[in-house]
Amino acid sequence: MRLSGQVLRSHGPAIGLLAALVLAWELVVRALEVPVYLVPAPTRIARAAYEVRAVLPAHVRTTLTEALAGLAVAAVSGVALAALMASVPFLRRGLYPLLVLSQNVPLVVIAPLIVIWFGFGILPKVLVVAVVGFFPIAVNTVEGLLAADGGMIDLVRSMGGGRWQVLRLVRLPAALPAFFSGLKISATYAVLGAVIGEWVGASSGLGLFITRAQASFRTDRVFVAVLIIAGISIALFALAELLARVVMPWRYTRASTE
Repeated sequence: MRLSGQVLRSHGPAIGLLAALVLAWELVVRALEVPVYLVPAPTRIARAAYEVRAVLPAHVRTTLTEALAGLAVAAVSGVALAALMASVPFLRRGLYPLLVLSQNVPLVVIAPLIVIWFGFGILPKVLVVAVVGFFPIAVNTVEGLLAADGGMIDLVRSMGGGRWQVLRLVRLPAALPAFFSGLKISATYAVLGAVIGEWVGASSGLGLFITRAQASFRTDRVFVAVLIIAGISIALFALAELLARVVMPWRYTRASTE
């Protein structure tokens, strides 16, 4: 009861506002008699979801697999490069501007190239997700590593610790909050990256489902896919938050106490 009360207090206003918006959407669409192919009513979207209930699970499973695999690749590679950049100032000065510059290249340009290079299987979609999620994780982790307590670093070095000991005992623990902040950002974009990869070429996935629905002017089914994508993105964000609470329980205990 206590937990449900906390959830209601923290998320109740957002849920109430969302319900009001959905009700207003339904009433306006019906009152203005908006064509279904332009803006379907929420009830029509619900009916469309029921119609495609048999084919949706396979598409959702494909997209979710791509998103999780790509997010894992982004996390591992992002942390590895961040640790390297934080430990070697010369590499940091050389690579950091290139990381920032890479974000100026649109994903819709990169995705077709990745598909051309690696084919139409699951690998290019995983790589697209990894490209999307790599930057927030790498940049946040670098900042967290560099923000480690200087006194602790000097203490470890005075006791004979080398670069690896400083990284493992001081910098990495200090960078955990920053890493999870980047992971949460990447998690929200992971499904979007997978869908964009599927738009370029795929045999399954929500991106393919949206393409087919658009081609047949089934806007209601497009909305179904969009809602599922939003739901998965929220779930991945919540999963990253839960993982952060498991890895850093002291941080959340202190925050709740304050």
